[in-house]
Amino acid sequence: MSQVSEERILESLSQIIDPDLRKDIVKLGFVRDLEVSGGDISFRIVLTTPACPVKEQMESQAYELVSAIEGVTSVKVTMDAEVPQGRGIANNVAIPGVKNIIAVSSGKGGVGKSTVAVNLAVALAQNGAKVGIMDADVYGPNVPLMLGTGYDQPEVANGQLQPIEAHGVKMISMAVLVPPDKPMILRGPMLHGVVRQFLTDVNWGELDYLIVDMPPGTGDVQLSLAQLVPVQGAVLVTTPQEVSLSDVRRAVKMFEQVAVPVLGVIENMSYFVAPDTGTRYNIFGEGGGQKLSDEYGLNFLGQVPLGMEVREGGDKGTPVVVSAPDSPQAAAFRKVAEEVARHVSIEAMKPELVILSKAR
Repeated sequence: MSQVSEERILESLSQIIDPDLRKDIVKLGFVRDLEVSGGDISFRIVLTTPACPVKEQMESQAYELVSAIEGVTSVKVTMDAEVPQGRGIANNVAIPGVKNIIAVSSGKGGVGKSTVAVNLAVALAQNGAKVGIMDADVYGPNVPLMLGTGYDQPEVANGQLQPIEAHGVKMISMAVLVPPDKPMILRGPMLHGVVRQFLTDVNWGELDYLIVDMPPGTGDVQLSLAQLVPVQGAVLVTTPQEVSLSDVRRAVKMFEQVAVPVLGVIENMSYFVAPDTGTRYNIFGEGGGQKLSDEYGLNFLGQVPLGMEVREGGDKGTPVVVSAPDSPQAAAFRKVAEEVARHVSIEAMKPELVILSKAR
């Protein structure tokens, strides 16, 4: 019996199409380390995110396609992931080792933006990604509280701050650099300096994603971040009611002006299901996030329902994706994390971003 050719295997695997990038996995370079030993076949499929929702489906399809080739006696498929490097913009300086910077923003306070940022970061880390979170909400820095690190100060080594780690996520925040009872009185130029220090004077190491928890609104920190580093995309957090949506519209326009793609909209506090009756209550209205996404042609990344588990997890320093992993809220955050990772990969693989970086 003649040995199966690599060309025949790749021909079969080219039938598998990535649903987001709309090309086959062979052309995309996802098939790696193909080995053929008689009828024994082994290879890796390297996806663009460890949170890929179709990973198991691709693995099964690859196994079936190669097993059907005449002469094949065994197939070993290994699924892996390498998050692609985000876009580069000539005027901005990339952070060594950090592949993608994601801004989590909102038009107004009180919509649970920091809760979303923290649970998004931890959910991505649970999927196997290397994740950091930068608390850029300098006026109300509460990420350390939500991650349970308290106000332990970071160590300094070789002239750089060493981020504090919790739940698999590296973190830095103004809250760990100043006393917790000291008010934050900062003007525009000072804010720019804080953002620059958090980005360049912190030893982030190798990260797939750096989540940036932005202050609410459309002020100096947002502009500084966009000016300093190549932000891969922004995630906008809203609640269903109109007053929140109107403020998020301003955030959409701001990110457009600074050439930062909006990856999508997350609707937080979408509804509440009474635990005793199962009745659903739309406390803050209904359908606002979807409406906003449709209005601006944005991706709707998902809804996160209200629940005591989220508040309790934040207060105790154990995010709900860790403290109550089987809760509807944790499931919603994991789904949102998958969607964010998916759209980051789509943005990173867009050829027009290369054109944009050369044009600027």
